[in-house]
Amino acid sequence: MIKFSHLFLTVIFLIALIKFSSSKKYRIPVINTVLNDTSISNHESKEKLFVVKNITVRNYFQYLDSIVEKYDSLTSYKLTEHLLVRANSWIIDTLQNTDYYRMKARDSFVYNQKDMIVLPKGANLILPDSVLAKKIFDSFQKTVIDINIPEFKLRIFEDSLQLYEFPVRVGRNEEKYLEMSGRIQDLKTKIGTGKIVDYVRDPAYINPSDNHRYFVTKRDDNKVTKLPQIPFLETEINGIRHGQLIHPTTNPVTLGKAYSNGCIGTNEADAWVIYYHAPINTKVIIRYNLNVVNENSEKVILKDIYQYKK
Repeated sequence: MIKFSHLFLTVIFLIALIKFSSSKKYRIPVINTVLNDTSISNHESKEKLFVVKNITVRNYFQYLDSIVEKYDSLTSYKLTEHLLVRANSWIIDTLQNTDYYRMKARDSFVYNQKDMIVLPKGANLILPDSVLAKKIFDSFQKTVIDINIPEFKLRIFEDSLQLYEFPVRVGRNEEKYLEMSGRIQDLKTKIGTGKIVDYVRDPAYINPSDNHRYFVTKRDDNKVTKLPQIPFLETEINGIRHGQLIHPTTNPVTLGKAYSNGCIGTNEADAWVIYYHAPINTKVIIRYNLNVVNENSEKVILKDIYQYKK
């Protein structure tokens, strides 16, 4: 009788062990929170993360970093901020809608963009599986940022396919003393081939002319607001870092002009798209082509704004 009881208990234990083992698949475990802001549950071959409190622009990057840090060791690929956001493209749309002028068009005045909610409570994010991750990584490898100075255009290509075209402003055709560098500088935007080498996600706004930092800006409608938090991208062209950035301007009336101290300026909404299509090492081409074809397939000769063809 004792032997039978021992045998019976052993069988029960083995059945329980088999059931427990079979329920454990190779997957990311169910975890309650990421910095108390996200919960996660299984969803087909991908994982779903639920935002459990409102995330503003001010806390947005810290929040994404917490997800990447938490789950990178649990994925079979290198998890990055850019990969996570591209797998959840609606985030880019939401970030674009923090643009001051988009909000103005909706009769909404935004004094401080950093206080705007970009990941609302109840939203869900997917953590991509290895198939989707590889697709996005392959896309990054094929991406080129193409800027034609006299055309005032920035285009994003994937191989030969044009994904986006944005208006930009470029450097002025003059030389000027800049306190930031401590010397006279040629303000023309430099031409050549290179790559994205760095970005600043919470940039300090500094006037190169006097090297003074500023915190507010006068908009095109003459209203004053706090400066937005949108990443600045640093380029390296022909192996040299000229301090030539791709960054948003709070005055889009200057787009389509030679207006800056050498940087490539975009509007706020477009800057988010460019940032999430241009991780570190993304190829950048800055050219000066006067002969182009317009949207009507007509050949056009552009104005020689830098007088290179004199």
